[in-house]
Amino acid sequence: MRPRVNLGFTPKLFSTLHAGYSFADLRADVVAGLTVAVVALPLAMALGIASGASPDKGLITAVIAGFLISGLGGSRVQIGGPTGAFVVVVFNVIAQHGYDGLLIATVLAGIILVIAGYAKLGQIIKFIPHPVVMGFTAGIAVIIASSQVSDFLGLQISKIPADFLPKWAAYFDALDTTNLPTVAVGMASLLMIIVLRKFAPKLPGYLIAIVLAVLATQYLNLDIDTIGTRFPNMPTGIPSPSLPEFSFFKVREVLPSAFTIAFLAGIEALLSAVVADGMTGYRHRSNQELVGQGVANIASAFFGGLPATGAIARTATNIRAGGRTPIAGIMHAGFLLVFILVGSDLMKLVPMTALAAILFMVAWGMSEYERFIHLLRMPSDDRAVLLLTFGLTVLVDLTVAIGVGVVLAALMFMNRMSKAVQIGASHNEDEGQEEDNQRAALPSGVEVFRITGPFFLGSRVNFSKPFAASGSVPRFLS
Repeated sequence: MRPRVNLGFTPKLFSTLHAGYSFADLRADVVAGLTVAVVALPLAMALGIASGASPDKGLITAVIAGFLISGLGGSRVQIGGPTGAFVVVVFNVIAQHGYDGLLIATVLAGIILVIAGYAKLGQIIKFIPHPVVMGFTAGIAVIIASSQVSDFLGLQISKIPADFLPKWAAYFDALDTTNLPTVAVGMASLLMIIVLRKFAPKLPGYLIAIVLAVLATQYLNLDIDTIGTRFPNMPTGIPSPSLPEFSFFKVREVLPSAFTIAFLAGIEALLSAVVADGMTGYRHRSNQELVGQGVANIASAFFGGLPATGAIARTATNIRAGGRTPIAGIMHAGFLLVFILVGSDLMKLVPMTALAAILFMVAWGMSEYERFIHLLRMPSDDRAVLLLTFGLTVLVDLTVAIGVGVVLAALMFMNRMSKAVQIGASHNEDEGQEEDNQRAALPSGVEVFRITGPFFLGSRVNFSKPFAASGSVPRFLS
């Protein structure tokens, strides 16, 4: 008798190769992988900078984590790498604990994700309230866009505050230092991306905008900030793996951030996988997806990379480009590696304002403003959760926003459930005779009522209603 294989913990790569892999599949995956790599190249650099690191860190993450998420994940077409969801958390961790602190937090987050996968928590996405997800996602979008204003305008600010309101105060104080050539290149890049997205969506708008920005800057000899001037000592290639220096004190300090990273990675990866299922008709393995995400994050940290997760936009690009199996994601990582090894000197010519334009578009996509406005028309409870989570994300802290949002949503849910409890005498014909006999045998001052619905402490407020309606008060209430 053949042993039963637990497909829930089998990477999709193994299943698809076992089912048969043709030359036509390989050709489709190579084309899709190259297409996604072209899209991911400027995004990875931009997200690395926005996270408070450097462009090479974003590229390393896209290569290492992208390879492993496709190779070990539970989705056929998932594309992994750095995403906008991590920008706020990563920036804060680097500012508070240094880059070594981020690497430790990323390793811990990876371990948490692996444990969550094997604990079969892959379905947990069903229990995260949508207003909470929408609130912190829109809040992150606002923070990402705000963080790019200085680079987009070419402002001369020695140190930009981390908090939202002081940051904007610093921007207004430095408006007189606006660099007009920088603004011109940034606006041209932004308009190019918008026009291409509307009229030629299949073209790699981000890459085209960056190439034109580089050509304009070099041909016109514009004095604007570039990756090379901002990061003159940026390393090239993939570094050798090494372990960050662990200590009990450091682990304790970054553990809350590690849980936040794991939460964001898990939620975004599973959301992306669900979207991919809807586009392809396949079904992902949620628990194996968490395991793959965990291993990818651990490996990314060993190579000095950032946290990673499934990227919805890049995954959708992969599907539209014809990607059929996880080989497409692996090829995407391979092409990115080639770009890093061959084109590092060219990357240093990219204007910072062009990358800011890309991140403005990333933030706009994350905001999902139409869905946000739609949620504002929902009942007051959901609206309160949405706005509170959004406000706390922007003005306080993402970890606080998620915690408060989830707890508030849970309390409101329990309040709704308490109102769903029905307490009263049953009028069921089959049970009516039995209840009448029971009541006849009861001593004076004792009443019988039937409780239907979730029964917990919050339901006690409904107890007095049936007693008042019955016209008699039991002894324990008198």
